[in-house]
Amino acid sequence: MTSDPLRARPPADPRLRTPPAAAAGRDVDPALYRQVVGRFATGVAIVTAVRDGTDHAMTVNAFTSVSLDPLLVLVCVEKAARFHDVVLDAGEWAVSVLTEDMRDASQWFATRGRTLDGQLEGWEHTRGPATGAAVFSRAVAALECRTHAVHDGGDHSIVVGEVLGLDVPDPDGRPLLYYEGAYRTLA
Repeated sequence: MTSDPLRARPPADPRLRTPPAAAAGRDVDPALYRQVVGRFATGVAIVTAVRDGTDHAMTVNAFTSVSLDPLLVLVCVEKAARFHDVVLDAGEWAVSVLTEDMRDASQWFATRGRTLDGQLEGWEHTRGPATGAAVFSRAVAALECRTHAVHDGGDHSIVVGEVLGLDVPDPDGRPLLYYEGAYRTLA
């Protein structure tokens, strides 16, 4: 058992087995996989956290609600992304679900290697009262979270967050969607 409660994992449930490699999609073409799962329309969000006084942010579309009791959500973070260690170290973070007019923000915060210094400049935001993480003022929805659990997800970590606060910064906003590798909007 590790001393870090954020990375501690409960004993494996024998009903939740990892399939043998032969049955785990070893022969599935990754390009076809991306095409098929890309047919699942998702919202687009930016996850933010603060570490050592520096803001960090990352665009995600792997975000969903998990539980009503307790209130839990999850976000999947690529292990190779610099945001990965930040969100694990920070332990508290915010999710801003983007409006359709925030495509530029989505693209900017998805850019690898962008400078961290002043990266939020020009993007209207406030500080979440529960976490201090940036919450985008034009978001269609916002959640502030404390890390509840972290699970291995292959080349990603599945970060489960307990919801500490909720907001609807732009109640009239329309969500930005992602489908088949492209941004979309509601008809």
